[in-house]
Amino acid sequence: MRFALALLLVLPAGPALAAGCKAESGEKTVALVELYTSEGCSSCPPADRWLSGLAERGFAPDRVVPLALHVDYWDYIGWKDPYAKREFSQRQRKLSQLQRMALVYTPQVVLQGRDFRHWASPSFDAAVAAINARPARARIAIEIHGAVGGALDAQASAELADAARGGDAALYLAVYENRLSSRVTAGENRGRTLTHDYVVLEWQGPFAFGPGGKVAERRALPLLPKGEPARSGVVAFVQDRRTGEVLQALLRSAC
Repeated sequence: MRFALALLLVLPAGPALAAGCKAESGEKTVALVELYTSEGCSSCPPADRWLSGLAERGFAPDRVVPLALHVDYWDYIGWKDPYAKREFSQRQRKLSQLQRMALVYTPQVVLQGRDFRHWASPSFDAAVAAINARPARARIAIEIHGAVGGALDAQASAELADAARGGDAALYLAVYENRLSSRVTAGENRGRTLTHDYVVLEWQGPFAFGPGGKVAERRALPLLPKGEPARSGVVAFVQDRRTGEVLQALLRSAC
């Protein structure tokens, strides 16, 4: 494990797919899983494989929305991660600060906005089951209109079950791509070919809720220069910015 110092309503069952490239969240809460990882970290590949295998283990998108966020703070040790972004490192540090953690590390799994170290154990299954049993506190809808100019044209809307939470809650959007790979030629993983799924390419938000606890955004979410829209998708989630708690999440793969 690598370490680094941190800077410091009843809703319809689902997710139901409507006509076209759309999705709507359901009546229960979906768990958001964020994996903070790096191609420069020798202990990260097992976590990457674990994230890729969640659906095969029964954690479909109506239960778990997985995201892999590649951080940049290991780039200095010999290999520059092509998927790493500073804003992902900053998000990891911010979540750590909210939990009063002194460190950030990779691989780190954040479950519903909280550090979760027992991801490779039955504890993860139990934690997800508990999250899925909770009534949803937000309704989310996504529609992907198509791929234009190297980006997914996506629209997302959200409505809070309790509009009074609008001051703290915010909507976030991410675009991801599956089946990415790198031949690593330097650093701790030198000589290895690494494969990744749910790799976040672009992160947008926070978008504040307006009167009545509603928000809607239409955005162009950039893909990689040679990205494959058919292997990509959009994630939208609602999070409490004060506590880090995730109220609801939704994934829609591109059609």
